[in-house]
Amino acid sequence: MSSPYPVPSTPKVISPSPTPSESSEQADGYFTRSVAKRSRTKSPQPDTIAEEKTNDDSEGSDSSLEKRARTRSRSPILAPTDGIKKSEPLPTKHSPAANGNAIPPQVNGHLSPYSQIKKSWREFSRSPSPLGLIPLHRHYRTFIHKHEIPRKALHVSIGFLTLGLYSHGLQATAITPWLLGLLVPIASVDLLRHRLPAFNRFYVRCLGALMRETEVDGYNGVIWYLLGAYIALRFYPKDIGTMSILLLSWCDTAASTFGRLWGKYTIRLRKGKSLAGTLAAMFTGICAAWFFWGFLAPRTGPLPDDPAGGLMYKGILSLPEVIRNTLGWSKEESTISGVTAMTVMSISTGLIACFSEFVDIFSWDDNLTIPLISSAGLWLFLKAFG
Repeated sequence: MSSPYPVPSTPKVISPSPTPSESSEQADGYFTRSVAKRSRTKSPQPDTIAEEKTNDDSEGSDSSLEKRARTRSRSPILAPTDGIKKSEPLPTKHSPAANGNAIPPQVNGHLSPYSQIKKSWREFSRSPSPLGLIPLHRHYRTFIHKHEIPRKALHVSIGFLTLGLYSHGLQATAITPWLLGLLVPIASVDLLRHRLPAFNRFYVRCLGALMRETEVDGYNGVIWYLLGAYIALRFYPKDIGTMSILLLSWCDTAASTFGRLWGKYTIRLRKGKSLAGTLAAMFTGICAAWFFWGFLAPRTGPLPDDPAGGLMYKGILSLPEVIRNTLGWSKEESTISGVTAMTVMSISTGLIACFSEFVDIFSWDDNLTIPLISSAGLWLFLKAFG
């Protein structure tokens, strides 16, 4: 015998917890279309949740209707939003108005791989710089981007150029006008390319092999290199200024090279600085000082046109008079010369070099801070013991 309630072609899915009205209309475990229609008319749809309640008479539904709506729609019931205005943010998990239910979505960064990159180019890691802005860096990742071979070759060659000019007797007063003459047009072009994006792209295509990717939106390191060299040669004696440029050219390159190769095997002193790179800068500074003051300077000068006080280190180191009197030593007892003085001078130069390469002053470029700190440190050391 057929059932008085025929099975519909598309059966309705039964809710696991039907409402009392639905339970009363249930027959043989199924709902007919007429029963479902009557249940929809008996059970009103849930009203939208009011974001701001003005008075008690404007409430949309009571608790029983809200429960029935949840049973039919199976959607979560949001917590009461009393006192929350439309312009206010959603309550968090720990706020008293949230009641542990309404939690804003948390950003996990999976959909944006560059979400962790800072907007300021100063906050980028300088060793190595980010990849993707300069086409040559993408094509030559090891040669140009990772090891920066063209940039380091130019960096080191300036030191040899400085030694060549010094050995030919060229004075600092003849070099500083050239440095200033190069600084003005290079800085002007750098300012211009930041205001013209098309020109900046052309500039990067031409000189991208010598640039870091942080310099695409920042200033070129050549500007700070020229400024640091100008200050060292203009305001310090001849040998101090020359040694400062050598420390900038060779110690900075050695610290960057050895730090990237073996820095991961040593302790990290600060961001971007490892013990391997700092020790490499100190050793290079010792060798540079021994070569310059122990070999080149005695065979080159003094020259007839050298200014008064042009050479601060003359192969002799002695304690200051205050310390000598405190210790009760004579001038001869507190003076060293020859190999001993050269050893002390070289070690002191190496320590000054690694300190100037390691320290960070207001996030200034190290092409500026290294010659400033090293020239000031050498001048103070020789002023006290020279």
